[in-house]
Amino acid sequence: MAVTGRQFAGLALAAMALLSGCSKRNVEPARSFAYITNSGSNRVSVLDLNTLKIAASLATGNNPTGVTASPTKDEVYVVNTDSGTISVIDVVHNQIAGSIPVGRTPYTISVTGDGRRGWVANAGSNTVTAIDLDSHSPVGHVSVGRQPGLARVSADGKIVVVANRGDDSVTLIDGLTMKVRNTLHVCATPDSLVILPDATKALVGCSGSQQVASINLKNALVEALLTVGGTPVDLGMKPDGGEVFVSNYEAQTISAVSPYTDEVSESFLAGDHPVRALVSGDNSTLYVSNFASNNVAVFDAITRKLIITVQVGSQPDALALSPVENMLLVADTGSGDVAVLRLDKRRDKKVQGPPPRLFMMIPTGAKPSQIAVKTASKAS
Repeated sequence: MAVTGRQFAGLALAAMALLSGCSKRNVEPARSFAYITNSGSNRVSVLDLNTLKIAASLATGNNPTGVTASPTKDEVYVVNTDSGTISVIDVVHNQIAGSIPVGRTPYTISVTGDGRRGWVANAGSNTVTAIDLDSHSPVGHVSVGRQPGLARVSADGKIVVVANRGDDSVTLIDGLTMKVRNTLHVCATPDSLVILPDATKALVGCSGSQQVASINLKNALVEALLTVGGTPVDLGMKPDGGEVFVSNYEAQTISAVSPYTDEVSESFLAGDHPVRALVSGDNSTLYVSNFASNNVAVFDAITRKLIITVQVGSQPDALALSPVENMLLVADTGSGDVAVLRLDKRRDKKVQGPPPRLFMMIPTGAKPSQIAVKTASKAS
């Protein structure tokens, strides 16, 4: 069928409008990757966020669990729980660049804002290991309470907060001198925690009780014990520190906690056994993975209104956003894959994009555990 001049002009205008709309969408930086620990296969899958293909599969130590990207170096750190080591990944070449010994049964690593010091809680050794990340070597071990499952360091590196599952306590360590400042009794089985951006407070979730402890880090005091829902297992903090969302695994709810007033503002239904809560960079959207209902619930973080529920793989757990938040990555521990949700964030924010939707399922390895996202600063 012949196309008239008027029709051709109309098609051209439509194409220009389409291209203009696409140009307003954020674009992921080149050489951006997601690093997924597969605890059941002793490997890390490297997912290229531009092609959405697995770029590498790296052998680590036994039972890799936690993974953290350096804020300043082209490195990612993998915690090998059964080996008692940290694998260092060179993100420029996507290969293992070294291994650092720590203590027995580590699960996570926390890194200072300058990227020079890492802190690892060793649940089997009742210690915390400090690591010099410039030399990739341990610089000391600090004795803490029983079964420390998690250590978090403030961005400025001045204070480390350790949750001791075995004796219901929290240890506060001076990050500069490596000396214990105080040990505080909190609530039953503390195993999740966040430090506010200004390092004035830490909130600690206790899965053994329906409580979150609010700790004043300046005075080393427990200021409040807040009642939330049954079995709080994760704390998701807004990037500005203004609110913390508590995943209550047995209660099927999320509790919103105001850390500055020490109040639970409200609790709302999430899904079947919520395990992780993640807030977008602009503090506007809350993502919750529901372990038993195999979905991710997306909420307006301000109004708590449910936007959409997206089915993913089996037993979704860890969540991570791509660098410009075009995508949400979901580790499906039961089905051995990562679900990619398209978010279509726009730079202009004047045009409302489609709601989040499942875009792709990418096989990784057995029992994907955690996800870290990193953009290489230079090409290989």
